[in-house]
Amino acid sequence: MLAEPPPPAALPAPAGPEPGPPATPRVTTPVTDRPGPAAVPRPRARADRPANPAAAYWRRLLPALALLALVTRLPSFRHPLWSPDEGYLAVQARMLAAGGVLYDTVVDRKPPLLPWLYEATFALLGDSTLSGVRALAVLAHLVTAALLAATARHRWGDRAGRTAGVLYLLVSVGLNPEDTQAATFEVFILPFTAAAMWCAGKARWGAAGLAVAGALLTKQTGGAVLLPVLWLLGRTPRAPLSLTRLAAGLALPLLATALLTTPSGLLFWTVTGSGSYATPTGSELHVLLRALANTALLGLGCAALLPPLLHRARRTAPRGDGDLWLWLASSAVAVLTGFHFFGHYFLQLLPPLVLLATEGLHLLPRDRLPPTLAAAACTCAVFLLWGVLAPRPELAHAQRLADAVRARTAPTDRVLVWGIHPETYWFADRAPASRYLTAGLLTNYSGGRDGPRVGEAYAVAGTWAVLGAELRDRPPALIVDDSRGKPFAPDRLPTLRRFLAHRYEPLPDTVDGAVIYVRAGP
Repeated sequence: MLAEPPPPAALPAPAGPEPGPPATPRVTTPVTDRPGPAAVPRPRARADRPANPAAAYWRRLLPALALLALVTRLPSFRHPLWSPDEGYLAVQARMLAAGGVLYDTVVDRKPPLLPWLYEATFALLGDSTLSGVRALAVLAHLVTAALLAATARHRWGDRAGRTAGVLYLLVSVGLNPEDTQAATFEVFILPFTAAAMWCAGKARWGAAGLAVAGALLTKQTGGAVLLPVLWLLGRTPRAPLSLTRLAAGLALPLLATALLTTPSGLLFWTVTGSGSYATPTGSELHVLLRALANTALLGLGCAALLPPLLHRARRTAPRGDGDLWLWLASSAVAVLTGFHFFGHYFLQLLPPLVLLATEGLHLLPRDRLPPTLAAAACTCAVFLLWGVLAPRPELAHAQRLADAVRARTAPTDRVLVWGIHPETYWFADRAPASRYLTAGLLTNYSGGRDGPRVGEAYAVAGTWAVLGAELRDRPPALIVDDSRGKPFAPDRLPTLRRFLAHRYEPLPDTVDGAVIYVRAGP
């Protein structure tokens, strides 16, 4: 049996340093999130995505429009009050807050939306200042500018949108500051009319109806925008269904308003009870002069718009802007309605004028835009300077008269100010002794009439009987005759003349010609 071979001899170790301790083995963790060959790249973070062009457009434009709206309305914060309309609304708001009933114990010829807005603002911010409603007026102009910009951008592109928004704010001060800086009816009509046209252009007929209703409930003439809206509706393929939506949007707010007030009172005070107010007979020259003066001011304020407007008017090729011309024409009819031609009536013309001028600039070479904007800015600066520097003599008179009333009465006393400046009640912080805040409703003078159609015979039907009952049941602590020689002076009004003669006596001192009557002794 063969023996096993011996084990092989060990190889000699290589020469070198002595071996150290054994190395610690390196442990590697397998990578589990390494993408495979078919891995899909992760989407970029949201911040890395390209910006939405429309959103970026409005992020740049809206702050600029907001700043311009504020700058062009800075004079409005200079005075506590700009016009008797603001005074009327402020006193109405106080009466409503004290429990008055609109179209019953609180009356005016206007729809209720703006008195309610004043009331709500006073409830939030106090009733001693109009700063809140002035801020809302700035917002109304900003919304109008943004809606016009949206309409122009939809029709003619981004540059046209910027042009329309800026032009509107520049020309919107181009009248007497009393008409443009006050927070009154036409200012709050404009965003509704612009919204109605924008919604109609997008075929959003229910929303268009709501916007028309908003304009109509701010002032009756705001309903004129319904005509161009109907024009656009007639050009849609599904007109009957669209008309139903438009009618529903228009009717529901009107019905709700009638139910919140008094349907018969709302109809009487806003529609049927103003026949004498809308008749210019006897004051034709007076009315004509006012119309010419305010038309000239509007022409000056919109001078920069005239070249592109004329250029657009000369173009015979149809461009689908018939609704804009109809909007302008219906707004002109609204200005003519009643034949009063107060400056603030003309504000309703501005949105269609701006859009038509924007279209004209779109048709002109691009280099025509900078001179147009520069001219509008210069004109705007002139009107702003007027608003800052012009004196306000009637405001100062109302404040002096209010001081005299406050000094002679207690806070709970009721007073009667016979005049056309209801702001005297607001400044004096005294409650009116009658629901009729001016002599206009009782004489027809508030419509700017200075001829023979001023007097008791031309009053709103039934008002003298109501006034007589008010004065007999709760005689005012003090009566102020602020007629100062105007056609509605008490000596021309038999009912008021007899009441003063039997129960009151005048004080020897007057306030700028206003006579103060106190109760006669027993």
